[in-house]
Amino acid sequence: MPEPSHRRRLLVLAICCMSLLIVSLDVTALNVALPAMQRDLHASTSGLQWTIDAYTLVLASLLMLAGSTADRVGRKRVFMLGLVVFTAGSALCSLAPNLDALVAFRMMQAVGGSMLNPVAMSIITNTFTDPRERARAIGVWGAVVGLSMAAGPMVAGVLVESVGWRSIFWLNLPVGLAALLLTLRYVPESRAPKARRPDPVGQVLVIALFGALTYAIIEAPAAGLASVLPFAAIALAALLGLLWYEPRRDEPLIDLRFFRSAPFSGATVIAISAFAALGGFLFLSTLYLQNVRGLSALHAGLWMLPMAVPTFLCAPLSGRLVGSRGPRLPLLVAGVAMTASAVLFAAFEAETANGTLFLGYVLFGIGFGFVNAPITNTAVSGMPRAQAGVAAAVASTSRQLGQTLGVAVVGALLASGVGHASYREAFVSAARPGWWVLVGCGLAVLVLGLLSSGRWARSTARRTAERLESDEVRQVVGAVERT
Repeated sequence: MPEPSHRRRLLVLAICCMSLLIVSLDVTALNVALPAMQRDLHASTSGLQWTIDAYTLVLASLLMLAGSTADRVGRKRVFMLGLVVFTAGSALCSLAPNLDALVAFRMMQAVGGSMLNPVAMSIITNTFTDPRERARAIGVWGAVVGLSMAAGPMVAGVLVESVGWRSIFWLNLPVGLAALLLTLRYVPESRAPKARRPDPVGQVLVIALFGALTYAIIEAPAAGLASVLPFAAIALAALLGLLWYEPRRDEPLIDLRFFRSAPFSGATVIAISAFAALGGFLFLSTLYLQNVRGLSALHAGLWMLPMAVPTFLCAPLSGRLVGSRGPRLPLLVAGVAMTASAVLFAAFEAETANGTLFLGYVLFGIGFGFVNAPITNTAVSGMPRAQAGVAAAVASTSRQLGQTLGVAVVGALLASGVGHASYREAFVSAARPGWWVLVGCGLAVLVLGLLSSGRWARSTARRTAERLESDEVRQVVGAVERT
């Protein structure tokens, strides 16, 4: 198959970014709508957590399955199916009569979303084969996250104020339809040379691990530790089962050999930490601005701009730095900025004064803008192209798992801190443990960014890639000999 022209590659990048835009807009816009949904659907704090985490949890559970399936049956085909399911789920979310129905339809959205972002990233990886060009394309991809963060709160604020929170889901319908038609016409089909077999046992263990862990964290403040201990035990058993079962399969759902690469392992944990910080940051900020300060949804959305604009501006810069100088500098900038932002809130109650609130938002936006490109580039660049879908899916899974855990942990700490006290009076002190969790997330980005980007780390990535490629060759030769 001939190499696509530069113009065609840019068009493919734009189409893939459309899918990212609707998925990211859905998260940022929905955060602004949480207080309106809480009033309309009579939801508790844990109910609000589930409207976010039901989506990210299903997404995290299915991303690796979607990535390996796309490598096997065709990336374009899976991508188009994902657009159809996501768009249909969005339409149903806008019609949800109660909180339970909304959570169920959010899970349907997530099934479609799981077929979008990792598959789109794998399409980009196979379209942009030059490392520098690919790093810049990933920088554009990261800028779309910033764009969604900038546009999402403002658009949500306008829609919630004028039409209602249900209209947020309407945004996905025209974008999803346009992306579907453009994909059909312009995106080339691609798949891995060697098809990977399904791993149903591994998939069930992943769902059990993520689902039980999230349930235990979210429900612990209301139900008590004794009630959630069985779910914590299920999560631990699922984790041990994965560690025992997956290395014994020829084609596992999670290829644990990837984690012999220090940059890949570092990128995975950095992704979990950074997106846990994002999930917790948005959750606390939205509730504080509207429920404590009493701002409207539109004004709360405008207050998000000091965070969103730096993310939008720094993401492409980060992509260029990764392409020219490697991932270390962007990761260090990200770690320092995110840690400083969280410290302002945790130690100095930055939300209580406009100046420090503004500074905290700007610092977090800078940090998050720099962190995305090195995560994605590190995750996919050291792996064989035949496994691009699986590698990209692990990175995407780490992001969604991080966001799920961030909302779950920070929301649980907030709920236990507020208790039966006045919500408005108790919020700042109740939120402080959550902000300290975000400080830890920022420090993890900083330290792991330093450790996973040096000469020793690069040598482990090189050895891992060579071992994976040699193992693939042996498997192919063995298959040919058996036939």
